Amino acid sequence: MNRRIVFLWLMFISCGMYAQPNCEILKDDEHCYTSCKTAWRAIKYKQGSFKSQQLFDKSIGLCPGFSYSYREKAVPFLKRGQYVEWKRLIDKAVAISPSENLGYRGWCRLQFLRDYKGAIADIEELMRISNYDIGHCQTGDYHLEIALALCYKEIGELEKAKELLENRIQSENYSFDLYDYYHLGIIEFELGNIPQAIAAFHQQIENNEIAEPYFYLALVHKQMNEFDDYRSFLNKSEELYRQGNTMFDNYAENLDKIFLQDILDEKSTVTYKR
Repeated sequence: MNRRIVFLWLMFISCGMYAQPNCEILKDDEHCYTSCKTAWRAIKYKQGSFKSQQLFDKSIGLCPGFSYSYREKAVPFLKRGQYVEWKRLIDKAVAISPSENLGYRGWCRLQFLRDYKGAIADIEELMRISNYDIGHCQTGDYHLEIALALCYKEIGELEKAKELLENRIQSENYSFDLYDYYHLGIIEFELGNIPQAIAAFHQQIENNEIAEPYFYLALVHKQMNEFDDYRSFLNKSEELYRQGNTMFDNYAENLDKIFLQDILDEKSTVTYKR
């Protein structure tokens, strides 16, 4: 089983299952202990079902300070695109327990709402109040520091994005995630740092071979008037894309994702055909 399949399987598990609260730490508070046990009952039902949501409401009524139930009650609204109701509930969870919920809200602002400034505010606040590794996003695809870098990239602060990405990659506890070097390569490309962009794209391919870095390598070599390499990389990008080796997210479009039509449009140009 290759690295990409393992990551996607882990993502499937994380998206398809509830997290489980530790009720034993609440045993000294009868109402909150019962609230937690009620949340345990809620997660036995299908996420977003009437019975599940009803039990989360009961849990909240028993212990209004139990942030877990606000957060889990919010999740189905997010997946259904009912963002106003999701935001109302997740804001309550964050107010009760910022350290447990800021990273999740920040990631969702990036992934679903493209609210880059809101995501930056959440992730940077989590970094400010934490003295530990702030960890990965909900899907497991990105460390939250990489997510922060992507937000700065999307608002046009490329140098800041590059700095954050490189700091994360060079950190002692760094382990490669699915798309880190691909995004770094695009940033370098947009900054005009062609040798660095090429190196990053090749590093991405070495760690997780997908269609996207080959597409950008084609564009790089096209810019350098190296048309044999341009065509070769573009063909490889199409081959991998048709095999399903491309960026993937269960619920939203990945940042910097390309589509098969992008490849075909590029191949239809006079430059490719000549």
